[in-house]
Amino acid sequence: MTHESILLLIVGIVAWIVKRSIFNLKRIRRRNYYRNVYLKSDAWKRKRFLVLKRDNWKCVYCGGHATQVHHKKYAKKNIGKEPIKWLVSICVPCHEKRHK
Repeated sequence: MTHESILLLIVGIVAWIVKRSIFNLKRIRRRNYYRNVYLKSDAWKRKRFLVLKRDNWKCVYCGGHATQVHHKKYAKKNIGKEPIKWLVSICVPCHEKRHK
């Protein structure tokens, strides 16, 4: 292997590490915003109530009493702009199973 090819390999590895680190930082920021800001917002509380009411406070998976709302899909770049059809009422045990 020549010095140039070794240098190119090192540059490629460093570029991959930097790209991966930026991706992870963005993911952590999105998750923190979602958990610490959005889920505590009035907008989420209204949306959550509408979903629970729509599903008659019943878990869509087992029929038990639903106290939570589950995202079937996430709008990664548009947190808070998920349509109601992406949300379902869910009980705690079923929600825990979905996230394992």
